[in-house]
Amino acid sequence: MLPAGYPVDEHFGPPYDPWDQRLCFAPGGDLFTAISRGAVSVVTDRVTTFTEDGVLLASGRELAADVIVTATGLNVQAFGGVPLTVDGEPVRLSNTVAYKGLMLSGVPNLAYMVGYTTSSWTLRIGLLCEHFCRLLTHMDAHGYDTACPVVADPDLGTRPFLDFGAGYIQRVLDELPRQGDRRPWLTSFDYLGDVRLLRHLPVADDELRSSRSRQRTGAAS
Repeated sequence: MLPAGYPVDEHFGPPYDPWDQRLCFAPGGDLFTAISRGAVSVVTDRVTTFTEDGVLLASGRELAADVIVTATGLNVQAFGGVPLTVDGEPVRLSNTVAYKGLMLSGVPNLAYMVGYTTSSWTLRIGLLCEHFCRLLTHMDAHGYDTACPVVADPDLGTRPFLDFGAGYIQRVLDELPRQGDRRPWLTSFDYLGDVRLLRHLPVADDELRSSRSRQRTGAAS
């Protein structure tokens, strides 16, 4: 639908593979037919600054504009911006490590859900909720009222929480938890591996510390 010789890769060839990020669709090819008619032009560059008449690009070219619509994407806010504290001390998320993609190291009794980014979001949410219910059942059965993941290996390697190249994730990596280089500290996107970890393996392991409060111990005795 584009004119012969049009620089397709420059303007429409993404720097990532399909499904590594969301795909963009042009139903009916309306954008491409508009370009062919000369009604629309596309410029792919980086904006350096706004000028009196439009925007200045990194290439030195200035684009005149009557109206500028900014579409730079959202800024992710972990937990909706809710501040976390443990015993009165603020929790810096970047100092925590995600446990099973469900809890955070050093933060007791907190669970969160993040789905798959390259397949069905809810496919993973269902497994996480199922595992969380198993954890609650385990705690009830043993009289625990606290569960807190603790990194036992001081040499555990870490990496960003999400291996996702989208700008709205890259901009906040230093504000998100980390993930480890092995289970259960790995935020996996492998469904079959997650089924084994979250559905079939025991809830308790050496890196989940469960305990009961003094009040509960006294009540039980």
